[in-house]
Amino acid sequence: MNALANYGPRQLPGTQPLEGHGVRVEPIVDARHFDALFAAFSKDRKSEIFDHLPYGPFADQAAFHRWAEATYLADNIRFHAILPSAAGRAEGVAALMRTDTANGVTEIGHICLSPSLQRSRAASEAFYLIMKRVFDELGYRRLEWKCDDRNQPSKRAAERLGFVHEGLFRQHMIVKGRNRDTAWYAIIDQDWPRVRSGFEAWLAPDNFDAAGRQRRGLTEMRESLAKADLT
Repeated sequence: MNALANYGPRQLPGTQPLEGHGVRVEPIVDARHFDALFAAFSKDRKSEIFDHLPYGPFADQAAFHRWAEATYLADNIRFHAILPSAAGRAEGVAALMRTDTANGVTEIGHICLSPSLQRSRAASEAFYLIMKRVFDELGYRRLEWKCDDRNQPSKRAAERLGFVHEGLFRQHMIVKGRNRDTAWYAIIDQDWPRVRSGFEAWLAPDNFDAAGRQRRGLTEMRESLAKADLT
């Protein structure tokens, strides 16, 4: 029998917050986080966080609010505010987008992290919580990550988080007057148990010292667990 014969449409991502050890992820349903996000993004004095996004930087808070109202609250996309526990306010966003409920596919994109959130334990845990929602709660089959092929930090982040590189779409877009070749990555449901185990081991309190420094990296942790499974 076809293993997918009884696979039905998945639900759309909901609006319940996600709680981690060091971060809270809140689906954006109103304007309550807009001021905090504008303040957090403004800490990037060179506006480099917008280099590979099709929008920004914004002239002022009012311009950001107008854009956020139209974009963060759009019907066809679910933006999430990322609130590190140490800060207690929103310092970044990530969206679930291009969601195909019939085939169980969605994409994580529009990732924009303030300088203080970049390369942090809170950011990694936020991605883990969103992945858990996609695979464990909603039962999706595939989670995609796409980025400008010139965006080396995004490509490194995708691979560190467990996404598999699947190819390059040449001349995929024109962004801010420039050609964009798009690198495609994905995690599928068969990958997820390995990726989840790596996150859970990496996030364990004993993997961090008193100063919050990791003892072992996420990629190293995931690969060591995979090797252990083969022995």
